[in-house]
Amino acid sequence: MKNEIEGFDINQHEKSSRIVNIDISDEIINKLIFPFNKFDLTALEYKPFTRFTIAKSFDDLSNNKLSKLLNEIIKDRATGCFIIKPKNITSKIDDIFLVKLSTAIVHLIGKPNHDAMAGKYYARFHVKHEDKSDSYLRKAYTNMDLHTDGTYVKEKTDWLLMSKIEEKNVQGGETAMLHLDDWEHCQELYNDPVAKEDFIWGSPKSKNVGYKVEHPVFSSDEKGRAQISYIDQFPEPKNMKQGVFLQKLSDSLEESSNKVITELPVGSAVVANNYFWLHGRKPFKENKELSRELLRIRGSFFIN
Repeated sequence: MKNEIEGFDINQHEKSSRIVNIDISDEIINKLIFPFNKFDLTALEYKPFTRFTIAKSFDDLSNNKLSKLLNEIIKDRATGCFIIKPKNITSKIDDIFLVKLSTAIVHLIGKPNHDAMAGKYYARFHVKHEDKSDSYLRKAYTNMDLHTDGTYVKEKTDWLLMSKIEEKNVQGGETAMLHLDDWEHCQELYNDPVAKEDFIWGSPKSKNVGYKVEHPVFSSDEKGRAQISYIDQFPEPKNMKQGVFLQKLSDSLEESSNKVITELPVGSAVVANNYFWLHGRKPFKENKELSRELLRIRGSFFIN
């Protein structure tokens, strides 16, 4: 790739030309220790401006080239996704460091939404062998179908970050992703009249969102290209026509042969444009000791 930033290895993902891999060198990680230690997590949670301070410290180490690159990738329809991670996981990189790193990354592209599930600008959640939750998010042995985020909230959700904090005794659980322009049935379903009807979107109690919203599954960007806002668990069809449309949509997404299935090492953060990238997760192989912790941040682009 053309982009060269000292201290960062930037390459095309091995399974998709649309995804950019960014590896952060040990030298950059070491230089982040001091500015990251200046603020504890409570400061980051209570004082939003501190999040911008650590983001600027990170960007300054690239001579402010990193923020430019990340914005170019995430807003470009041809790409729209990057995976960024430390090149090596050392003893200096713990869960707190990864929360701060994820915070710094997103504050170079936009402003996080309040995550009602966690009550702060980010959410951390575990996937374990046993689960009593009301959402697919924590169901280890169930396929998490392709979806976008923020379907049931009033806030704009332009982008999403998912960061892997910890993983133990895990087989399976690979990340699945699909770009709308690679989906074989996109135009057929985008052009279906039902696709532009308002659907009711609710959410389980664990999401802590006490209202419902209405919006279509598909919309168009400024160039007339398809955008999607969809998750299988939350739409409430008003009639047979909407129910049948959603089933057809779900089936054709899951049957797509152009899904990108990839394993992400601990410390990796996937950042994707939420309008034309869908994401999901394959089931895990059953293991009573299974444990995975993820961090999620989602939000809107800066308005300058």
